[in-house]
Amino acid sequence: MTMSALGEPCVLLKLGEIVLKGKNRELFERRLVGNIRAALKDFDLKTDVRQRHGVIAIFLPEGTGVEVADQVAQRVTDVPGLVWIHRAWRVAKDPDTVVKAALELIRDREEVRRGARFAVRSRRRDKRFPLRSNELDRLVGGTINDTYGLPVDLKNPELTVYIEVDRDEVFVFTDGLPGQGGLPVGSSGRALVLMSGGIDSPVAAYRMMRRGLHVDFLHFSGIPFTTSESIYKAYALVRRLDRFQGKSRLWVVPFGKAQQSIRTSGQDRLAVIAQRRLMLKTAEEVAHRIRAGALVTGDALGQVSSQTLQNITAQDNAVDLPILRPLIGWDKTEIMAEARRIGTLEISELPDEDCCSLLAPKRAETRAKIEDLKLIEKRLDAEELVVQLADSIQEYTL
Repeated sequence: MTMSALGEPCVLLKLGEIVLKGKNRELFERRLVGNIRAALKDFDLKTDVRQRHGVIAIFLPEGTGVEVADQVAQRVTDVPGLVWIHRAWRVAKDPDTVVKAALELIRDREEVRRGARFAVRSRRRDKRFPLRSNELDRLVGGTINDTYGLPVDLKNPELTVYIEVDRDEVFVFTDGLPGQGGLPVGSSGRALVLMSGGIDSPVAAYRMMRRGLHVDFLHFSGIPFTTSESIYKAYALVRRLDRFQGKSRLWVVPFGKAQQSIRTSGQDRLAVIAQRRLMLKTAEEVAHRIRAGALVTGDALGQVSSQTLQNITAQDNAVDLPILRPLIGWDKTEIMAEARRIGTLEISELPDEDCCSLLAPKRAETRAKIEDLKLIEKRLDAEELVVQLADSIQEYTL
């Protein structure tokens, strides 16, 4: 048997909750296909991305090697909206060819060498195929058993051969890579993330991407009273997150002088909440300019002393745009685990001069009153200050 029995390598993508979208499903699928094509621009390949019933297939140019196909499969694991990615083989719609491909596919597997239990799972999307799914299971499974002597175990197999009969071809594969799940980025609108250099806000950004939001990032720097370290760190985090959505933008606000004004207002215990409200007001102004429909923060209830329900309510009062807090019920262990999984934790743990440290009082207010905060903002002429801050932002392109 030659390797030609396996046909051509391809990548088969399985959709998640998109299939439940009813009449709107087509819109989500079109968005997802567009995101997949954008992700594949990293490769100098003329790929053919095709929608099928419940799956998406990526066909590669004739002669593409297995290593390149594996790289393509790995790349699309970062595209939200997909739950499983299978590096498959595309073979002719002929039972004998399918049998030969299945034998060839597992021939060199470690499971075959040690006599592992196996199963065959077939799915016939094209009902014109001459064999039903259970008949194809028996045909392929019986041949594998006769050829390699592997025992059949339909309940707890150590090796599973999947066969999917489609419109124009049959896909044969074994293992799969887990995808991100969720919805395609861009299917839920656009939002602006308040991006610190910490652990929480990058995770919050990712969770919102996974729910279909395309996000831009706004970082507040302590310049001119701090160095540019926090900007470099925010930039590195955005670059890391960009693989999930593409076309990310980082905006940086020089916030040091505004912080100095808050500090001289004389309200030491309220300084942190006053600063946070000013950040939100500035973010709202920027969001209006870039047509973002919501703000996103990494707040988690009770994680630090200032993140009380009363203080969060006082922050919400500062703006009219909705503030999304995807981590509101998470603890630090959960957030760190997610940051480690998506690859942002190592960057977030790098040292930098965080602008928030400039206003860290000995004892933070846990029950801020909105009336007191508004008096501070009146003394600062916050509305004018917000416009000045928004006018001073700089864009950092990736």
